Amino acid sequence: MFDRRLHAFRPDLAEQDLEGRVEATRFVRGDTARIATPVVALRPRPDAAAGIDTELLLGEEVTVFDRADGWAWAKAGEDGYVGYLPEAALATEVPAPTHRIAVPRSFVYPRAELRSPVVKALSMGSRISVIGEEETRGTRYFLLADGGAVIAAHCLPVETVLDTDPVTIALRFLETPYLWGGRSGFGLDCSGLVQLSLMMAGRKVPRDTDMQAAFPAEDLERHDLRRGDLVFWKGHVGFMEDEATLLHANGHTMTVARENFDKAVERIGWLYQYPTAYRRLVF
Repeated sequence: MFDRRLHAFRPDLAEQDLEGRVEATRFVRGDTARIATPVVALRPRPDAAAGIDTELLLGEEVTVFDRADGWAWAKAGEDGYVGYLPEAALATEVPAPTHRIAVPRSFVYPRAELRSPVVKALSMGSRISVIGEEETRGTRYFLLADGGAVIAAHCLPVETVLDTDPVTIALRFLETPYLWGGRSGFGLDCSGLVQLSLMMAGRKVPRDTDMQAAFPAEDLERHDLRRGDLVFWKGHVGFMEDEATLLHANGHTMTVARENFDKAVERIGWLYQYPTAYRRLVF
């Protein structure tokens, strides 16, 4: 009944909303924090050798239920995913984000000067707090509350939609490496590409393929498929770029790639059988 990916419960501790529904020694509301590093892995247990369930991006909000031995047990604000991340990746007293990175990847510089050594790189979807602007040789920069500067043209106000068409956004990630659990411009898995692209189009969907397949949508037949529709296999999902082309992060090319849909169905079939669903999301 309860999914450990979406419900925070352990024998010793559980989130307050589950009181009376699960057994635990103690129930807590949790404390709010934000991700303070460019990208951090969320894992099923507090162990750096454990596989990655998903990733969280700079500035995203989390609810922290427990901190112990350098790990935090938390729930992501964006999609409700529960897991463990290094406590050092969190910050509690930070200003609210004002903008998001709106290109696949961008750099933070120590000052408004692109010739200066890069401080860090940020993914699309990262949330930043802008406190000022500066121009150097015709290039405009946003100055950040935590120090440094980013290219202003790479940013949008935090609630602004990058594009209403998620496929247009997904196409920006062509040739981005495939990464199991990846949800950033540095590496993506199939459902991560779908979620991140839809997020930047102003639409929220769950994180994993099975969750996305269960999300409210119109069921389709193969001949109904058009741009933006989702095709599901057991453990895999991709966008239709058009009625004949699949766009997906995949372990065959180990990249985000476009592929003839019918050929992809045959290629994928030996391992994952044939598509389990054709769906058009309803918002």
